[in-house]
Parts: sequence; C-alpha cells; structure tokens
Amino acid sequence: MAEPEDAATKHIGILLFPNVEELDAIGPWEVLAFWTREFPDDGYAVSTLARDGGLVGCAKGLTVRADHSFGSAPAYDVLLHPGGKGTRPQLTDEEHLAWVRAQRESVPLMTSVCTGSLVYAAAGLLAGRPATTHWRSLDLLAELDPSVRVRADDRFVDDGDVVTSAGVSAGIDMALHLVARLAGEQRAREVRRGIQYDPRPPV
Repeated sequence: MAEPEDAATKHIGILLFPNVEELDAIGPWEVLAFWTREFPDDGYAVSTLARDGGLVGCAKGLTVRADHSFGSAPAYDVLLHPGGKGTRPQLTDEEHLAWVRAQRESVPLMTSVCTGSLVYAAAGLLAGRPATTHWRSLDLLAELDPSVRVRADDRFVDDGDVVTSAGVSAGIDMALHLVARLAGEQRAREVRRGIQYDPRPPV
C-alpha cells in the first residue's frame, strides 16, 4: 500500500489495467518505490491506480492490488502508462482515451513503457513528437499517428513533458532517468546501486 505523506508531497502514479504487462509496471515501481522510501526527503511518493481500484489481473497471470481508483487517486505530478496486451482494446476505447487526454491537461509529466505509447498516440498526445515503443510495435506507432517521429533504436525518449520507453525492461532504465530528472544524477546512481541494477546479459 501507498505510505502516508504530507501535503507537500509530489505524487507519481503507475496505471494498472487488465492484461498490463507485469514488468512494464513492476520494474518502474521497484525503482521509484526504492527511491521514494529510501529518500523520503526528496518529497515524492509513488502509488498505483486502476479504473475501479482493487485487484488487477496482469498479462502473465500475476494479480496485483491497486492503491487507488480513478476517483480516489491523488493529483499526480507524474503518470506512467504501462503496455501489454491490455493496451490493444484501449486504442479504440473512447472512454479510456478521453481519460488519458484529461490527464494530459492536469499532469505535468506523462510517461509510458512499451505499448503504453500506442495509447498516447491514439489519444493524440504524441503528435509531432519523437517517441518509441516495443520493437514489435514500432510500425503500429507510426500508423496510429504518422506525425510521430519514431525513434526505433532509443531505449527511452525524453521530450520534455512526455517520456516514452521501449519494451518491458526498458521501463527500468526510463524510471532511473526519471529519478535523475527529478532528484539528480547522484540520487539515480544511488537508486541503481540500491536495487543492484547492472545488466550483463548472458548471451
């Protein structure tokens, strides 16, 4: 559960929805939760939200409990939209797309992992912007909005008030980048060391 905080706390929200890809949400959660709990004086808190709150079934069978419903969630300073199979119906779900557009109006920094950026494109948030997504969905990103400047080789793309990342594990890199943006590079290095993130692929 989200921990209590004072009125000055800045909030980071990670969206959950049916068939969300587990690591898209949990990878950034690990980075951001370690940061906010180990360094509370930085003034940030992270929580999860889902449309109706409660339990959410993920793409590979994990079940997680959202901290908030849309109605009970705090005002967010950063919102992260993960990807996964559950994003496919969202691309034509006008209620969800309207909700995403409403967040764009109130949330200073919108971020995505994997195919979360497809939802942003469908909602019109990436028009004329550089962005990326999972490598298998790069063509679909371009189809959804031909004005998007697709960055096929980037691990993540920071375009100021919108940050998109490539697939699945790239969300960890993007989350560490957010820590660096919000609290400085030294803090990001401390968090990276704390979670012992030093990828050395075996093959």
